Amino acid sequence: MSGSATPALKPPIVILGSGQAGTGVAREFRKYDADTRLVMITRDDGANYYKPDISEAYAAGKTPDDLVKKDADTMAAELDLEIRSHEQVEAIDPEAKRVLLSGDTLEYNRLVLAVGAEPIRLNLSGDAVDAVHKINNLTDYRNFRRDLHPEARVAILGSGLIGSEFANDLVTAGHSVSVADPVDWPLAQFLPETAGRAVRQALEQAGVDYFFGRAATGVHFGDDETINVGLDDDTVIHADIVLSAVGLNGANRLASAAGLEVDRGVVVDRTLATSDPHIYALGDCADVAGHWRPYVAPLMQCARTLGKTLAAGDEEAAAQVRYPALPIIIKTHLCPVVVYPPVTRPGEWQINEANGADVEAEFRDEDGRCVGFALTGEATKKRREYLKNVPPIMA
Repeated sequence: MSGSATPALKPPIVILGSGQAGTGVAREFRKYDADTRLVMITRDDGANYYKPDISEAYAAGKTPDDLVKKDADTMAAELDLEIRSHEQVEAIDPEAKRVLLSGDTLEYNRLVLAVGAEPIRLNLSGDAVDAVHKINNLTDYRNFRRDLHPEARVAILGSGLIGSEFANDLVTAGHSVSVADPVDWPLAQFLPETAGRAVRQALEQAGVDYFFGRAATGVHFGDDETINVGLDDDTVIHADIVLSAVGLNGANRLASAAGLEVDRGVVVDRTLATSDPHIYALGDCADVAGHWRPYVAPLMQCARTLGKTLAAGDEEAAAQVRYPALPIIIKTHLCPVVVYPPVTRPGEWQINEANGADVEAEFRDEDGRCVGFALTGEATKKRREYLKNVPPIMA
């Protein structure tokens, strides 16, 4: 009696990461393909939440649990997706097309890196270094809220997007907040000085105490478990809890170890393919054709593009991502900010209007073209008008 062997099942598409990038590409893929096996591997519990909600949850009276939109089981059922939660990927083997887990391996047909970004770690001295919080996901935020008692004095290291949003949220909720940063005004990487000082004034009026032009050098436990934050001019900030918010870098350790090209993030082309044609990347971990923009709107553009590409046949041309003019909305509600970082440089900021908290500024390149803008306060209502005048990020 003769017979034929049962054909081996095709390896799945494997997605590393369960954040907005990972779930976004899974959701978009399922619009075109209902049958191909999808496996998602995540270090956390796989719950679905909107990450930008974290930095404005406290003043709104929301707990970390309130931010969860769907648990992992619900997401798995909704997207016909196998979620392997609380698992750590140790390495990627591109030649064998497999990922190595703790005590296990998993083959893939195609691999999607959606591992996000990692907080930059300050080189601080002192016995309280391990007590410094960094918030990059809901688990981090749970830990922060666990340690944040109602009367806690909060020290924030960094006045960029995350530091400013948390300063706004915490001072609005009634906490004493101190912010230290070597720069001269908040959101300095986004805003010209006039606009940055408008944000500073609004938050100072609410009670935020700024220490600009000074860097944190050490954190030491004081009496009664308080934390003393030492600055480089010998100033000491006395706090009960410390949050480091000095920026992010693309999480590219796995990609680099696997021999993939990395820069600020994992280098991908406009099809979101890495230097290995079977591995893709998107979201905060990806440097897309020279653009590293770790924000929600670019991420969703990439998810839509990659979902279509992964579902396409081998003979079909891969979709290419396009970035229109995508402004960044910064949730400093005491002084709202909308900014469109310059598409090209060099150039200089031009202040069009400045009336207290309401600032309108354009960034003009060497040929006098408007290639970026910054709006604060009531001027943020003019963002559609300004968007008409700026070029897309990537047409």
